[in-house]
Amino acid sequence: MTKRIALVTGGTGGIGTAICKQLHDDGYQVIAGYYHGGNHDKADAWQQQMKAEGYEIAIAFGNIRDWASCEACIDGIRKDFGTVDVLVNNGGITRDTTLRKMTPDMWHDVIETNLTSVFYMTRLVINDMLEKKWGRIVNISSINGEKGQFGQANYSAAKAGMYGFTKAVAQEVASKGITVNTVSPGYVATSMIMDVPDEIREEIRKTIPVGRFGEPEDIARVVSFLTNDNAGFITGANISANGGQYMH
Repeated sequence: MTKRIALVTGGTGGIGTAICKQLHDDGYQVIAGYYHGGNHDKADAWQQQMKAEGYEIAIAFGNIRDWASCEACIDGIRKDFGTVDVLVNNGGITRDTTLRKMTPDMWHDVIETNLTSVFYMTRLVINDMLEKKWGRIVNISSINGEKGQFGQANYSAAKAGMYGFTKAVAQEVASKGITVNTVSPGYVATSMIMDVPDEIREEIRKTIPVGRFGEPEDIARVVSFLTNDNAGFITGANISANGGQYMH
């Protein structure tokens, strides 16, 4: 049987890497989407590291905030591998500051990269999924899209926007064997968190009821479940994976 194809945007980052590895272990042909400002060497080095660890993961270049670049990325995947069966919209950035200091560029950079990209990538794969009558779309949001966060009006707005997008598209394609869901990680021990000064990091940890930061693998396992054939009755949902830090 031909392997199903899974595309993970932001696939070479901390959470993205864990998702790629998990989906590889689940039997998918995994493709890690990357941009890195056009730094192909960095992506090549990541791919070689994955190979050294026993993971055969393809890479695909694309600027997820640019429609033409997304289109070229998906066309290349379709040509080299086939149509995408699983899409994980994981790529994103932060440009943090208080609203009174936030520039229009800081707003647009985050909205376009974190939210408009979800429309672009989903729009480009949805017709192939509809034709196959099977597909899995998972959008990686954030605890700060659920509760908001000081200094992140742009990021919180983009991540909250994913929920509306998820629920609307889920209704459009539910009868066609396609599910669309959101995962909202809390604080995960990626480099971004671990680079925070120890005393600040410890104060954050104390606010998490389970007493620890999440691991990238914690998020990857949720994605694994939602992309499985057995999760076909779950759509339009948001799964909070935050150690109990925000319950609702």
